[in-house]
Parts: sequence; C-alpha cells; structure tokens
Amino acid sequence: EIAFTKKPISQHLTNQPYISTTMMRFLGWIFLIVLLTVSATVTVTADDSSLDDDSTPFRHFVAHNKTMTCSADEHARPFNNQIRGVNLGGWMVLEPWITPSLFYQFLSGRENSTAFDTYTFCQVLGATEANRQLRNHWDKWVTEDIIAELANSGAVNSLRLPVGDYMYKPYGPYVGCFDGALQYVDNLLDWAYSHGLTVLFDIHTMKDSQNGFDNSGQALGFQWTSALSAEYVDQISFQHWPIRDAKWMGTFDQDKAEYSYINRENIKHSLAVIQEIVDRYAGHPAVLGLEPVNEPWQYTPIDELKRFYWEGYLMVKRQAPFWKYIMHDSFRLDPNLWGGFMDGCPERALDTHIYQAWRDPDSRIGFYTNACNEKGILATMEREFGPVIVGEWSLATDNCAMWLNGFNDNLPGFPRLPCKYTPCADSYLGKVQPGVPLDPAKPLQGPYGTGISGPIYGLCPSSRDWVKESSGNPLTGRDWVKAPPQAPQHLDDTDNVMRNLALKKLDAFAGIAHGFYFWNFRTDLYDPQWSYMAALDRGWIPRGSLMSNNDIDLACKREDENDYICVFKKHQLDSAVRDAVHYALEAQNLTSATHTKVFNLTGSAFLQAADDVISDYFEKFHKKGATCDFGGTTQLVERGRNITDEEWVYYSDDEYRFESNGPQIPIWMFALIGLGVALFGAFLGFIVAMRCSPGFNARIRSYAVLNPITKSHSSMIRSSLNLPALSDYDEIKQVIATNQAEQDGNMF
Repeated sequence: EIAFTKKPISQHLTNQPYISTTMMRFLGWIFLIVLLTVSATVTVTADDSSLDDDSTPFRHFVAHNKTMTCSADEHARPFNNQIRGVNLGGWMVLEPWITPSLFYQFLSGRENSTAFDTYTFCQVLGATEANRQLRNHWDKWVTEDIIAELANSGAVNSLRLPVGDYMYKPYGPYVGCFDGALQYVDNLLDWAYSHGLTVLFDIHTMKDSQNGFDNSGQALGFQWTSALSAEYVDQISFQHWPIRDAKWMGTFDQDKAEYSYINRENIKHSLAVIQEIVDRYAGHPAVLGLEPVNEPWQYTPIDELKRFYWEGYLMVKRQAPFWKYIMHDSFRLDPNLWGGFMDGCPERALDTHIYQAWRDPDSRIGFYTNACNEKGILATMEREFGPVIVGEWSLATDNCAMWLNGFNDNLPGFPRLPCKYTPCADSYLGKVQPGVPLDPAKPLQGPYGTGISGPIYGLCPSSRDWVKESSGNPLTGRDWVKAPPQAPQHLDDTDNVMRNLALKKLDAFAGIAHGFYFWNFRTDLYDPQWSYMAALDRGWIPRGSLMSNNDIDLACKREDENDYICVFKKHQLDSAVRDAVHYALEAQNLTSATHTKVFNLTGSAFLQAADDVISDYFEKFHKKGATCDFGGTTQLVERGRNITDEEWVYYSDDEYRFESNGPQIPIWMFALIGLGVALFGAFLGFIVAMRCSPGFNARIRSYAVLNPITKSHSSMIRSSLNLPALSDYDEIKQVIATNQAEQDGNMF
C-alpha cells in the first residue's frame, strides 16, 4: 500500500519505486479519455437524463422518434442566410401550361391519344418517342447560359429543382421514358456550383399522385365524358376538377373527405426515392437540401404526413448532416398544426406557397395590401414553428395563363374576368417538335374540359393588363372592374402595378420569412407575371442584391402603418352586408348586446355602423392575415377618404373606350350648352365678316331692321363692327342705293 502523509504527492510517488513515471502518464491519459467521454456524453444528452431506446444520436443533435423532436442541437450550421431563388419548373416534371409546345401535338386528340401530364405523355407516346422528345426538351429548356444569366442578375442565390420520383425509382409508363435524365441533373449541379448557386431538390411527384394535379406527374379524378355529350354535339370531352382525387397516401373516400386506407407501399416507395437522392448527391457541394414532397393536398392525413416527414428527415441526416430539410405545409399554414413539430431539430424549415392568381378580382390596393398582410401569418409561423420559406409565388393577379388549370381545361368559374389574347410565341423546341408551329387557321380545338383555355386562331390567352385610373387616384380608382383585358397603350399601367406588387411581395417574403423561390424561372409563352427572367427584363423585379434595398424595405410602409380602412362598397345587397357584419362581430367575440344594437339599426345608421364594425375587424386582424373582402362586398380606402359614385368608371366593349358612370347630365342642359356655343360662334363669325368683308359690311348697314346696331352711337360697337362715322353715313347710303339701281337696270 501507499502510505499517504502530508508530504507533497510528488514526493510520495518518488518514494514508491514500484509506481513508475511511465505508469503515471499512462493512468493520466486513461483519466483524460474517460473525462472527455463523460463530457461528450453529458453534452449530447444535455436535455435528457439518458439516451433511451427511442432516441437516435447524430453528430450534432439527438432525435427522439416517439415525439418527433430533437435536443442538444449544437447549431453547427444555422439558417442565417436568406434564400433568394427561382424554380426550374417544367424541366423534369412536365406541366402543359409551362411548356405548351410539348402538348400542342395532342390538340384534337382522341381519348386514347391525348396526354395531359407527365404520366400520360410517356404512356401515349411510348417510352422511345417520349424520350426522344424529352431529350430535345432537356437540352433547350435549362441551359448553362440561363443559369449564368440568373446568377449574374445579382438577385438569385438558389435554384429549386422539381424532380420526379420516377427518375430514381421508375415504374409504369415512366420506365425508359426518362432514361438519361439524371445526367442532365448532374450537369445542372455542376453549372450551379460554378456560378455560385445552390440547388434545393424538390420531389415534385409521388406514385399515384399526392394532390391530383398535373404537377404531381399524374392528374387524378379524371373522367372522359364524350359519350354523355354525344347527343348534343360530336366532340371529345372530359372532366377533372369536379372529381379530384389523390391516391399516394391510400384510398380517399370522397363522401367523407378522408382516407379509408393508408397505402404503406407507396410511402415506402417515396422513402426509397429519398434514399436514392441522398446516396447520389450527399457529397455534391451545390446541394442546399431536400424537399421530400411538393404540395400534398389538404386532405392528406396529417399524422401520416408528419411521420413521413420525420422518417425522411432521419434518412437525410444520416448521410447529409448539413442539408436543409424543407417540408410543404399541405396547404395548411396553421401554427396550431405545425407549432412544435420537429421542435429543436436543426436545418428543417416549412414551405408555403402564396399565390394571388386564384383570388377574386380586386383593385391594385387590394392586391398590395394582401401581399403585405402575409407578413402577419409568416411572422406567427416563424415564431411558433421556426424557419419558413415561400417556396412558390408569382406576380399573377388572374387565372389567364393558358392551361394554368390543366391542358384544355379550367376550374369552374375561371377566369373571373376576360383574358387578353396575344399571338402565341414561337416554340423554344424548334420546328422539329410535333405540333409546332400552331395552325393560325384553327379555332379552339378539343378535347374540351369543364372550362375554356387554349389557342384560338394562333392567339393564346395571357394575363390581363392593368389600366390607369381615370379618377386621378390610382389607389382607390375602380376602372379595373370593367377595363378591357388589353389596355390601350396610353392607358396601360401594368408596369407600374407589377413593379409595386413585386416590391411589396419581396418586402413581405424576404423581410419576415427565411426567403423565397419565384415560380417560375421562365415560361414558353410570354407571361412575365409567371416568368422571373421576363419580369427582370421588364424592370418589375430589381436586379442586384435585394439586401438593404430601400425600395423593398419601405414597400409595405403604408400598409404596415395601417393607412387604409375596410369599408363596404356602394349599393351592396342588404343580406350580404348583414352576413359580413355578423361574421366580423363573431370573430371579435363581441357580446350579443352589441349584435342586437347593430342589427336593430336601419337605413344609413345601419350602414355607418356596418362600416365601423368591418373597419374595426380589419384593423385588429389584418396583420394576422385577414383580408378586406367579405365575398366581394368590401374594399380598402385611404383613411379619411370616402368612395363616391362619381368614381365608378366602366368601358364599352363595343367601342373600346371609357365612359363615365357618375351623375348624369340632363338632356336639356346639353341642348342649352349646345345652343350657347352655336350662338357664340355665330356672333364671332359676324364680327369677323363685318371687319373683313366690305360688301357684307355695306349690305348689313342697308337693312333697316339692323339700324339699332348700325346707327348705334357706341364707339365700341362701331369700332368692333368696322362701321363708318355717323357724319358719312347718309352719303354712303346714297352711293349704295345708286349702285344697286344701276345693277338692277343692267339685268334688263
């Protein structure tokens, strides 16, 4: 044993020859290793007493499978830099409205020869022909020159790349159809890296469709109706929107609007696709991260979706620990739904898509305010969930882009206003592509869906123009209500409206959230509202860094300061006004006594109270995302200003001109004004003739009936009418009489 005394420990050790210095060094290293191990364990389990069987330790955090949360995040790669990006839509996942040149060949097609989406494109054409056309498309739709142009704009730092699950795990008609696609993706990653851009992989399609849209790869809820309409007209027809369906998650019961069966095999397939993407690209420096599914529809079972997100997240983190993992909100941007989900987990974010194209028609101020109001819900989600990005947005304020709601189809009731028709653009694919160029001699061709959208005599529908407001106030004017879809050049205010709207959206999305991706980088047809590159060329979106841009930073200043109030439009139905007031009172949790007090009023007193209720509601809730709409019965006006009937303006479609619909001028007043103008003109003509024509002057002086004027003693009258002095008047009169007699004698 070692006899420890109060001697220095070094002396004790020196006096014990059987414990060597080497041994002490060895023991010291063992002690240090144990200490570091314990320290690391304490760090990893900082928030947990121990690592239970339900936890998965990662390099920089611990994942808890039961609660789908994380702890001990070391913040190794914080989400400090905002995304400023564009989508590369239409390249690897076909959407007819983005690249209609690929789908013109199916116009006038029959039930077994018409394609509506990527799935039927491969099915109808067959793998060999479809792949031939796709390779031409892949070569030309996204090029390195385009990537360089986006990077050189100074406003783009990232690309969101929609890819198909079928590219990594082919099935059905996709087998062979997308051969070679991955090489094009590899090239894109290299181009992006060389130009300083990152790429977010967005798995845009799911087996059996996650939403029923054509952008999911396969439009579901589709039915041919040709036989049903043959009695009236011999044409090929179909319906899609009234019977939507999505089978990725399983069997959807349309009567109950819920899933009766969960398809585990489809979910397993999707997770396998995630693994394939991670395996292939984990080491590429251009990859920003992954979005495991795009736009799962709002009926997707939320618990199943969250579990899918969680499993995909763990797969990504095992091999690509610094990838961002961005999850779509399933069209449910609700803090009660997403708040706390994957709490504490690093590099995860929520994606929401914000479009105004499907809103009801509105004034420019309505669209401006709606864009700025998105700050409220985005701020709430950032607080309750964490990082949020706006993964898709555009400048469209209408539904006019051709085939936006599907090939040769449209949503029931859309577009809400007439669309502009302009010559269809030349195809980017060249004349080798079947179906191009379009035949300008043909009207709208089938097959026909439930709505109308398509080329007509070589003209394609596109976004409406905005007109200048004749009221003199562009913020509250009403010319937009019945303005022509294509504005006369001197009244076209589209550039101004789009520029302001873009700045306000940039302020909202970049000022509050973690960034955005514009949809889309370009379009086959010319539609700058949907094309980032065209919007840059038009000056709607600024070039250069969007950081510290005063135009962007102050774009929503007026809306943020609440300089607008919500009031009812003139001449609304009483029932509509009362419904809106009832809703606003309920939303504010006001007492039944307040309800009774308001609804007991009549006439102008009730309308004033209704305006007050709606205004109070909007002031309280607009920063939380509330709009001034109420079924189209209300509108925003500048504080302290009333909208009168005099500011209603409409246009006559037949004459293509603007007419006032304000207070009408009586016909008798028009007649009186016309008579006055005629008399004044006659008077001026009389004076000019008297002064310039001696013969006319002499004849007028010869008429006795005009003696009160011609013999007037007023020097002003005599000077104005060029009358001679009164002393010479009789002599002149005698000369005129003599000359007249001589002329009469010569006639015989």
